[in-house]
Amino acid sequence: MKYFGLVWAGLWRKKTRTVFTMMSIVIAFLLFGLLQGINQGFSTAMGRLDVDRLYVSARTTMTDGLPVSYLSRIRNVSGVRAVSLWAYFGGYYQEARNVVPAFATDAVELFKVYKEIKIKPEYVEAMVKTRTGVLLSEALAAKYGWKVGDRIPIGTSIWTDKSGSNTWLFDVVGTFDSSAYGAGFPTFFLNYSYFDEARQFGTGEAHYFIVSVQDPKQAQRVSREIDTMFANSSRETRTQTESALAQSQLKQLGDINFIANAIVGAVLFTLLFLTANTMMQSVRERTSELAVLKTLGYSDTKVLLLVLTEALLLCLFAAALGIGLAALVFQTPVLQELFGDFSMPAVVATMGAGIAVVVAFVSGFPPAWRARQLNIVDALAGR
Repeated sequence: MKYFGLVWAGLWRKKTRTVFTMMSIVIAFLLFGLLQGINQGFSTAMGRLDVDRLYVSARTTMTDGLPVSYLSRIRNVSGVRAVSLWAYFGGYYQEARNVVPAFATDAVELFKVYKEIKIKPEYVEAMVKTRTGVLLSEALAAKYGWKVGDRIPIGTSIWTDKSGSNTWLFDVVGTFDSSAYGAGFPTFFLNYSYFDEARQFGTGEAHYFIVSVQDPKQAQRVSREIDTMFANSSRETRTQTESALAQSQLKQLGDINFIANAIVGAVLFTLLFLTANTMMQSVRERTSELAVLKTLGYSDTKVLLLVLTEALLLCLFAAALGIGLAALVFQTPVLQELFGDFSMPAVVATMGAGIAVVVAFVSGFPPAWRARQLNIVDALAGR
Protein backbone atom coordinates (compact mmCIF):
# COMPACT_ATOMS: atom_id res chain seq x y z
CA MET A 1 0.00 0.00 0.00
CA LYS A 2 3.02 2.25 0.50
CA TYR A 3 3.50 2.67 -3.25
CA PHE A 4 -0.16 2.43 -4.28
CA GLY A 5 -0.49 6.17 -4.94
CA LEU A 6 2.54 6.07 -7.23
CA VAL A 7 1.17 3.09 -9.17
CA TRP A 8 -2.30 4.62 -9.39
CA ALA A 9 -0.93 7.94 -10.68
CA GLY A 10 1.11 6.15 -13.34
CA LEU A 11 -1.93 4.12 -14.43
CA TRP A 12 -4.06 7.24 -14.96
CA ARG A 13 -1.34 9.38 -16.51
CA LYS A 14 -3.18 9.18 -19.85
CA LYS A 15 -6.81 8.89 -18.77
CA THR A 16 -8.34 8.40 -22.24
CA ARG A 17 -5.95 5.61 -23.16
CA THR A 18 -6.46 3.89 -19.81
CA VAL A 19 -10.26 4.10 -20.08
CA PHE A 20 -10.35 2.60 -23.57
CA THR A 21 -7.89 -0.14 -22.60
CA MET A 22 -9.98 -0.98 -19.53
CA MET A 23 -13.14 -1.05 -21.62
CA SER A 24 -11.50 -3.53 -23.99
CA ILE A 25 -10.48 -5.75 -21.09
CA VAL A 26 -13.95 -5.50 -19.51
CA ILE A 27 -15.63 -6.56 -22.76
CA ALA A 28 -13.14 -9.40 -23.24
CA PHE A 29 -13.77 -10.79 -19.76
CA LEU A 30 -17.52 -10.22 -20.05
CA LEU A 31 -17.41 -12.45 -23.13
CA PHE A 32 -15.19 -14.92 -21.30
CA GLY A 33 -17.56 -15.05 -18.34
CA LEU A 34 -20.63 -15.56 -20.52
CA LEU A 35 -19.16 -18.25 -22.77
CA GLN A 36 -17.40 -20.18 -20.03
CA GLY A 37 -20.38 -19.72 -17.72
CA ILE A 38 -22.71 -21.21 -20.34
CA ASN A 39 -20.21 -23.99 -20.94
CA GLN A 40 -20.07 -24.74 -17.23
CA GLY A 41 -23.86 -24.45 -17.12
CA PHE A 42 -24.20 -27.27 -19.61
CA SER A 43 -21.69 -29.32 -17.62
CA THR A 44 -23.69 -28.68 -14.44
CA ALA A 45 -26.90 -29.70 -16.21
CA MET A 46 -25.18 -32.89 -17.40
CA GLY A 47 -24.14 -33.62 -13.82
CA ARG A 48 -27.77 -33.47 -12.67
CA LEU A 49 -28.83 -36.20 -15.06
CA ASP A 50 -29.82 -39.54 -13.62
CA VAL A 51 -27.62 -42.53 -14.52
CA ASP A 52 -30.42 -45.03 -13.89
CA ARG A 53 -32.84 -43.46 -16.37
CA LEU A 54 -32.99 -44.65 -19.99
CA TYR A 55 -34.68 -43.19 -23.04
CA VAL A 56 -36.02 -45.43 -25.78
CA SER A 57 -36.75 -43.83 -29.17
CA ALA A 58 -36.95 -44.91 -32.80
CA ARG A 59 -33.54 -45.87 -34.18
CA THR A 60 -33.98 -43.55 -37.16
CA THR A 61 -35.24 -40.36 -35.50
CA MET A 62 -37.39 -39.38 -32.54
CA THR A 63 -40.10 -37.93 -34.79
CA ASP A 64 -40.82 -41.36 -36.30
CA GLY A 65 -42.43 -42.56 -33.08
CA LEU A 66 -42.81 -46.07 -31.67
CA PRO A 67 -45.90 -48.27 -31.10
CA VAL A 68 -47.34 -47.90 -27.59
CA SER A 69 -47.50 -51.71 -27.47
CA TYR A 70 -43.73 -51.66 -26.87
CA LEU A 71 -44.31 -50.28 -23.38
CA SER A 72 -45.58 -53.50 -21.82
CA ARG A 73 -42.74 -55.50 -23.37
CA ILE A 74 -40.15 -53.05 -22.02
CA ARG A 75 -41.75 -53.23 -18.57
CA ASN A 76 -41.14 -56.99 -18.52
CA VAL A 77 -37.39 -56.68 -19.10
CA SER A 78 -35.41 -57.83 -16.07
CA GLY A 79 -34.12 -54.92 -14.00
CA VAL A 80 -36.74 -52.38 -15.10
CA ARG A 81 -38.34 -50.57 -12.15
CA ALA A 82 -40.86 -48.33 -13.94
CA VAL A 83 -41.71 -47.18 -17.47
CA SER A 84 -43.63 -44.19 -18.79
CA LEU A 85 -43.99 -42.57 -22.19
CA TRP A 86 -43.81 -39.20 -23.85
CA ALA A 87 -45.66 -38.14 -26.98
CA TYR A 88 -44.59 -34.71 -28.14
CA PHE A 89 -47.52 -32.32 -28.29
CA GLY A 90 -45.67 -29.06 -28.79
CA GLY A 91 -48.03 -26.22 -28.20
CA TYR A 92 -48.28 -22.52 -27.61
CA TYR A 93 -50.45 -20.16 -25.61
CA GLN A 94 -52.34 -17.46 -27.54
CA GLU A 95 -49.41 -16.73 -29.88
CA ALA A 96 -46.89 -19.02 -31.55
CA ARG A 97 -44.02 -17.24 -29.81
CA ASN A 98 -45.43 -18.25 -26.39
CA VAL A 99 -44.06 -21.79 -26.63
CA VAL A 100 -45.35 -24.37 -24.13
CA PRO A 101 -43.18 -27.54 -23.85
CA ALA A 102 -46.13 -29.95 -23.70
CA PHE A 103 -46.01 -33.76 -23.70
CA ALA A 104 -48.71 -36.41 -23.42
CA THR A 105 -47.85 -39.03 -20.79
CA ASP A 106 -48.99 -41.48 -18.15
CA ALA A 107 -48.58 -39.28 -15.07
CA VAL A 108 -48.77 -42.10 -12.52
CA GLU A 109 -45.79 -43.90 -14.05
CA LEU A 110 -43.98 -40.72 -15.05
CA PHE A 111 -43.47 -39.52 -11.48
CA LYS A 112 -42.21 -42.96 -10.49
CA VAL A 113 -39.51 -42.56 -13.13
CA TYR A 114 -38.67 -38.96 -12.22
CA LYS A 115 -38.22 -39.41 -8.48
CA GLU A 116 -36.69 -35.95 -7.99
CA ILE A 117 -39.76 -34.09 -9.29
CA LYS A 118 -41.90 -32.92 -6.38
CA ILE A 119 -45.68 -33.24 -6.73
CA LYS A 120 -48.57 -33.74 -4.32
CA PRO A 121 -50.19 -37.20 -4.58
CA GLU A 122 -53.65 -35.64 -4.83
CA TYR A 123 -52.61 -33.85 -8.03
CA VAL A 124 -51.60 -37.15 -9.63
CA GLU A 125 -54.94 -38.66 -8.54
CA ALA A 126 -56.80 -35.69 -10.03
CA MET A 127 -54.93 -36.18 -13.29
CA VAL A 128 -56.11 -39.81 -13.47
CA LYS A 129 -59.72 -38.80 -12.81
CA THR A 130 -59.81 -35.82 -15.20
CA ARG A 131 -59.70 -36.79 -18.88
CA THR A 132 -58.71 -33.29 -20.04
CA GLY A 133 -56.52 -32.63 -17.02
CA VAL A 134 -53.01 -31.20 -17.22
CA LEU A 135 -50.14 -30.83 -14.76
CA LEU A 136 -47.93 -27.74 -14.99
CA SER A 137 -44.57 -26.81 -13.56
CA GLU A 138 -44.83 -24.13 -10.90
CA ALA A 139 -42.64 -21.85 -13.04
CA LEU A 140 -44.94 -22.14 -16.07
CA ALA A 141 -48.05 -21.59 -13.95
CA ALA A 142 -46.52 -18.44 -12.45
CA LYS A 143 -45.46 -17.18 -15.88
CA TYR A 144 -49.02 -17.14 -17.23
CA GLY A 145 -50.90 -16.77 -13.95
CA TRP A 146 -52.55 -20.19 -14.26
CA LYS A 147 -53.93 -21.96 -11.19
CA VAL A 148 -55.67 -25.19 -10.34
CA GLY A 149 -59.23 -25.16 -11.72
CA ASP A 150 -58.46 -22.97 -14.74
CA ARG A 151 -59.47 -24.08 -18.24
CA ILE A 152 -56.82 -23.01 -20.74
CA PRO A 153 -56.66 -23.15 -24.56
CA ILE A 154 -53.42 -24.47 -26.02
CA GLY A 155 -52.73 -24.27 -29.74
CA THR A 156 -50.46 -26.61 -31.67
CA SER A 157 -49.05 -26.45 -35.19
CA ILE A 158 -48.77 -30.26 -35.33
CA TRP A 159 -51.85 -32.00 -33.99
CA THR A 160 -55.48 -31.46 -34.89
CA ASP A 161 -58.30 -33.09 -33.00
CA LYS A 162 -61.04 -35.13 -34.68
CA SER A 163 -63.10 -32.01 -35.24
CA GLY A 164 -60.24 -30.49 -37.24
CA SER A 165 -59.30 -27.87 -34.65
CA ASN A 166 -55.71 -27.22 -33.60
CA THR A 167 -56.77 -25.53 -30.34
CA TRP A 168 -57.18 -27.91 -27.42
CA LEU A 169 -58.89 -27.08 -24.11
CA PHE A 170 -57.30 -28.40 -20.91
CA ASP A 171 -58.18 -28.24 -17.21
CA VAL A 172 -55.38 -27.47 -14.75
CA VAL A 173 -55.50 -30.11 -12.00
CA GLY A 174 -52.13 -29.55 -10.32
CA THR A 175 -48.59 -28.23 -10.39
CA PHE A 176 -45.17 -29.74 -9.73
CA ASP A 177 -41.72 -28.51 -8.75
CA SER A 178 -39.05 -29.53 -11.28
CA SER A 179 -36.30 -27.20 -10.03
CA ALA A 180 -34.22 -30.13 -8.79
CA TYR A 181 -34.05 -31.51 -12.29
CA GLY A 182 -33.03 -28.26 -13.96
CA ALA A 183 -34.01 -26.60 -17.21
CA GLY A 184 -35.02 -28.65 -20.21
CA PHE A 185 -37.64 -30.71 -18.37
CA PRO A 186 -41.12 -30.51 -19.95
CA THR A 187 -43.37 -28.13 -18.06
CA PHE A 188 -46.81 -29.19 -19.32
CA PHE A 189 -48.24 -32.73 -19.19
CA LEU A 190 -51.54 -33.96 -20.57
CA ASN A 191 -53.12 -37.41 -20.44
CA TYR A 192 -51.84 -39.65 -23.19
CA SER A 193 -55.11 -41.63 -23.28
CA TYR A 194 -57.11 -38.47 -24.02
CA PHE A 195 -54.59 -37.16 -26.53
CA ASP A 196 -54.39 -40.46 -28.42
CA GLU A 197 -58.16 -40.83 -28.58
CA ALA A 198 -58.79 -37.26 -29.72
CA ARG A 199 -56.05 -36.71 -32.33
CA GLN A 200 -56.71 -37.17 -36.03
CA PHE A 201 -53.52 -39.05 -36.93
CA GLY A 202 -50.53 -40.82 -35.36
CA THR A 203 -52.68 -42.82 -32.95
CA GLY A 204 -51.07 -45.62 -30.99
CA GLU A 205 -47.60 -44.07 -31.08
CA ALA A 206 -45.25 -42.35 -28.62
CA HIS A 207 -41.96 -40.58 -29.20
CA TYR A 208 -40.10 -41.77 -26.10
CA PHE A 209 -40.35 -44.48 -23.50
CA ILE A 210 -38.62 -43.40 -20.30
CA VAL A 211 -37.26 -46.33 -18.30
CA SER A 212 -36.08 -46.35 -14.69
CA VAL A 213 -33.80 -49.27 -13.85
CA GLN A 214 -33.46 -50.82 -10.41
CA ASP A 215 -29.66 -50.83 -10.40
CA PRO A 216 -27.63 -48.19 -12.32
CA LYS A 217 -24.90 -50.82 -12.86
CA GLN A 218 -27.39 -52.74 -15.00
CA ALA A 219 -28.29 -49.79 -17.24
CA GLN A 220 -26.10 -50.92 -20.15
CA ARG A 221 -27.42 -54.48 -19.99
CA VAL A 222 -31.04 -53.29 -19.90
CA SER A 223 -30.34 -50.98 -22.86
CA ARG A 224 -28.93 -53.84 -24.92
CA GLU A 225 -31.84 -56.14 -24.06
CA ILE A 226 -34.42 -53.56 -25.09
CA ASP A 227 -32.73 -52.85 -28.42
CA THR A 228 -32.19 -56.58 -29.07
CA MET A 229 -35.88 -57.23 -28.38
CA PHE A 230 -36.93 -54.96 -31.23
CA ALA A 231 -34.03 -55.65 -33.59
CA ASN A 232 -35.08 -56.43 -37.19
CA SER A 233 -38.62 -55.22 -36.49
CA SER A 234 -40.31 -52.52 -38.58
CA ARG A 235 -39.61 -50.04 -35.73
CA GLU A 236 -36.15 -50.67 -34.31
CA THR A 237 -35.18 -48.81 -31.15
CA ARG A 238 -32.24 -46.87 -29.79
CA THR A 239 -31.87 -46.88 -26.01
CA GLN A 240 -29.62 -44.31 -24.36
CA THR A 241 -28.89 -43.14 -20.88
CA GLU A 242 -30.18 -39.68 -20.01
CA SER A 243 -26.71 -38.12 -20.18
CA ALA A 244 -25.92 -39.79 -23.53
CA LEU A 245 -29.17 -38.50 -25.00
CA ALA A 246 -28.50 -34.96 -23.77
CA GLN A 247 -24.95 -35.02 -25.11
CA SER A 248 -26.10 -36.25 -28.52
CA GLN A 249 -28.63 -33.40 -28.67
CA LEU A 250 -25.94 -30.88 -27.73
CA LYS A 251 -23.67 -32.21 -30.48
CA GLN A 252 -26.30 -31.12 -32.98
CA LEU A 253 -25.39 -27.57 -31.93
CA GLY A 254 -21.69 -28.30 -32.36
CA ASP A 255 -18.90 -28.78 -29.83
CA ILE A 256 -19.87 -26.06 -27.36
CA ASN A 257 -16.69 -26.45 -25.33
CA PHE A 258 -14.46 -26.08 -28.41
CA ILE A 259 -16.42 -23.11 -29.75
CA ALA A 260 -16.34 -21.31 -26.40
CA ASN A 261 -12.62 -21.89 -25.92
CA ALA A 262 -11.79 -20.89 -29.50
CA ILE A 263 -13.66 -17.58 -29.26
CA VAL A 264 -12.26 -16.76 -25.83
CA GLY A 265 -8.76 -17.72 -26.92
CA ALA A 266 -8.90 -15.43 -29.95
CA VAL A 267 -10.24 -12.53 -27.88
CA LEU A 268 -7.64 -12.91 -25.13
CA PHE A 269 -4.81 -13.27 -27.66
CA THR A 270 -5.83 -9.95 -29.22
CA LEU A 271 -6.21 -8.44 -25.76
CA LEU A 272 -2.66 -9.46 -24.91
CA PHE A 273 -1.25 -7.32 -27.72
CA LEU A 274 -3.51 -4.40 -26.83
CA THR A 275 -2.46 -4.40 -23.17
CA ALA A 276 1.21 -4.86 -24.03
CA ASN A 277 1.07 -1.91 -26.42
CA THR A 278 -0.56 0.24 -23.74
CA MET A 279 2.10 -0.62 -21.17
CA MET A 280 4.92 -0.11 -23.67
CA GLN A 281 3.66 3.37 -24.55
CA SER A 282 3.17 4.23 -20.90
CA VAL A 283 6.73 3.26 -19.95
CA ARG A 284 8.18 4.96 -23.04
CA GLU A 285 6.46 8.24 -22.15
CA ARG A 286 7.72 8.05 -18.56
CA THR A 287 11.34 7.25 -19.26
CA SER A 288 12.62 10.40 -17.58
CA GLU A 289 10.25 9.98 -14.62
CA LEU A 290 11.46 6.42 -14.04
CA ALA A 291 15.03 7.67 -14.22
CA VAL A 292 14.22 10.24 -11.51
CA LEU A 293 12.84 7.45 -9.31
CA LYS A 294 16.11 5.57 -9.69
CA THR A 295 18.01 8.76 -8.88
CA LEU A 296 15.97 9.05 -5.66
CA GLY A 297 17.08 5.58 -4.62
CA TYR A 298 14.53 3.21 -6.13
CA SER A 299 16.31 0.00 -7.09
CA ASP A 300 16.06 -1.59 -10.54
CA THR A 301 13.94 -4.42 -9.08
CA LYS A 302 11.61 -1.99 -7.34
CA VAL A 303 11.02 -0.08 -10.58
CA LEU A 304 10.32 -3.37 -12.38
CA LEU A 305 7.79 -4.32 -9.68
CA LEU A 306 6.08 -0.94 -9.89
CA VAL A 307 5.46 -1.34 -13.63
CA LEU A 308 4.31 -4.95 -13.19
CA THR A 309 1.94 -3.90 -10.40
CA GLU A 310 0.50 -1.24 -12.66
CA ALA A 311 -0.24 -3.85 -15.37
CA LEU A 312 -1.67 -6.22 -12.74
CA LEU A 313 -3.95 -3.53 -11.29
CA LEU A 314 -5.20 -2.58 -14.74
CA CYS A 315 -5.99 -6.16 -15.77
CA LEU A 316 -7.43 -7.40 -12.46
CA PHE A 317 -9.69 -4.40 -11.93
CA ALA A 318 -11.11 -4.53 -15.48
CA ALA A 319 -11.38 -8.35 -15.43
CA ALA A 320 -13.29 -8.26 -12.13
CA LEU A 321 -15.71 -5.74 -13.61
CA GLY A 322 -16.21 -7.87 -16.73
CA ILE A 323 -16.76 -11.09 -14.74
CA GLY A 324 -19.13 -9.24 -12.42
CA LEU A 325 -21.22 -8.03 -15.36
CA ALA A 326 -21.32 -11.58 -16.73
CA ALA A 327 -22.56 -12.86 -13.35
CA LEU A 328 -25.38 -10.29 -13.45
CA VAL A 329 -26.34 -11.40 -16.96
CA PHE A 330 -26.81 -14.94 -15.64
CA GLN A 331 -29.53 -13.65 -13.35
CA THR A 332 -31.62 -12.43 -16.28
CA PRO A 333 -34.90 -14.28 -16.96
CA VAL A 334 -33.69 -15.67 -20.32
CA LEU A 335 -30.71 -17.55 -18.88
CA GLN A 336 -32.60 -18.51 -15.73
CA GLU A 337 -35.23 -20.13 -17.94
CA LEU A 338 -32.51 -21.96 -19.89
CA PHE A 339 -30.48 -23.25 -16.95
CA GLY A 340 -32.97 -23.09 -14.11
CA ASP A 341 -31.74 -21.81 -10.73
CA PHE A 342 -28.21 -21.28 -11.98
CA SER A 343 -25.52 -18.72 -11.22
CA MET A 344 -22.11 -18.35 -12.80
CA PRO A 345 -19.84 -21.00 -11.21
CA ALA A 346 -17.05 -19.77 -8.94
CA VAL A 347 -14.56 -21.70 -11.05
CA VAL A 348 -15.22 -19.28 -13.94
CA ALA A 349 -14.33 -16.29 -11.73
CA THR A 350 -11.21 -18.12 -10.54
CA MET A 351 -10.19 -18.91 -14.11
CA GLY A 352 -10.81 -15.28 -15.07
CA ALA A 353 -8.58 -14.03 -12.25
CA GLY A 354 -5.85 -16.44 -13.27
CA ILE A 355 -6.02 -15.37 -16.90
CA ALA A 356 -5.96 -11.70 -15.89
CA VAL A 357 -2.77 -12.30 -13.91
CA VAL A 358 -1.17 -14.10 -16.87
CA VAL A 359 -2.19 -11.33 -19.30
CA ALA A 360 -0.82 -8.71 -16.89
CA PHE A 361 2.50 -10.52 -16.50
CA VAL A 362 3.03 -11.31 -20.18
CA SER A 363 2.04 -7.82 -21.34
CA GLY A 364 3.71 -6.00 -18.46
CA PHE A 365 7.02 -7.83 -18.14
CA PRO A 366 8.74 -6.54 -21.35
CA PRO A 367 8.15 -2.84 -20.53
CA ALA A 368 8.92 -3.53 -16.86
CA TRP A 369 12.21 -5.15 -17.82
CA ARG A 370 12.99 -2.20 -20.08
CA ALA A 371 12.34 0.14 -17.15
CA ARG A 372 14.65 -1.95 -14.99
CA GLN A 373 17.46 -1.72 -17.52
CA LEU A 374 17.18 2.07 -17.90
CA ASN A 375 20.44 3.94 -17.64
CA ILE A 376 19.83 7.06 -15.55
CA VAL A 377 22.18 9.34 -17.50
CA ASP A 378 20.87 8.26 -20.93
CA ALA A 379 17.23 8.47 -19.79
CA LEU A 380 17.59 11.97 -18.35
CA ALA A 381 19.47 13.05 -21.48
CA GLY A 382 16.61 11.78 -23.63
CA ARG A 383 18.80 9.19 -25.36
